[in-house]
This record gives sequence, C-alpha cells and structure tokens, in this order.
Amino acid sequence: MAVNVSDRVRAHVQGDFVVFIIGLRINRPWRVTSYLRPMLAMRSMLDELQQIGPDSGLLHVERVGFLTFIQYWRSFDHLESYARDSTRKHRPAWTAFNLQMKRRSGDVGLFHETYLVQGGKYEAVYRGMPPTGLAVAGEQALVNDAADSARQRIYLD
Repeated sequence: MAVNVSDRVRAHVQGDFVVFIIGLRINRPWRVTSYLRPMLAMRSMLDELQQIGPDSGLLHVERVGFLTFIQYWRSFDHLESYARDSTRKHRPAWTAFNLQMKRRSGDVGLFHETYLVQGGKYEAVYRGMPPTGLAVAGEQALVNDAADSARQRIYLD
C-alpha cells in the first residue's frame, strides 16, 4: 500500500511474530579488538540473513542508535533455528564472544531481549515519517474510524 508521509498509518503483521532487540555496550573503548570483533560479526550475520532472504524468517531489522538493533522475526522457531545453526555465522561468533568474555570480561557488554507477540495484540501508529520498524516488517494500513484510538488498534484482528 502506498501511503504519504503525512498520512496516519498503522502497522499490521499477519499472525504471531517475534521482536528481538540486541545491543552492544563498549565499556573499555581503548580495547578496540574487544568490541570490533562482535561489531563486525553482527554486520556479517545481518548480511548473511539478507542473502538467505525470507526463508530465514527475518522480517526486518531497524538500527536504533549506534550499536542496538531491533529485529522482527516471523517466529521464535526461525530465530532459534538461525541462532543454533552451526553452519551459519551466529553460532561460531557467539562461541568466540563467550570465550572472549572469559578472558576480558567487562570490556564489552551484550544484551538481547526477545518478545513473542500474539497476532493482533500490539499497537503501532506512524505519522509524519517514512515507514519504520513494524510498518516495514509488516504492512501499512490507513488509520480509519474503526482504528482511531490505541485501544481500538490493539484489539484489531
């Protein structure tokens, strides 16, 4: 659906989905190799997921700030499958990061949060900006009278 930036739109994703937030914190900036490796590994993993395409289950990635990403996945099974697959880039990078943390704990921090979202039990609205976040991961729909308030939108099917 083509919408104008000035339109008031909502995001819609068919069925359940997963929101995965991952970020890196540099605690000791002088230890460049401690954070450079995970940063390069993240870029490499995102490139790999793009190459795999829709079959990976990744719907969209949104960069927030310098070292934090919000990822939208089709399902937890897709996310877990990628994370555990030893033939993909995540598993060896995760193993290397954990070994590094044993040697240089505290140089860099990493966090992630995973949210399983039930279909139709979320609300997202945009105005005055290009498609962002969930509006890219899913579809856009104009806000109409039936979806005018946050309460109405969060209970839409």
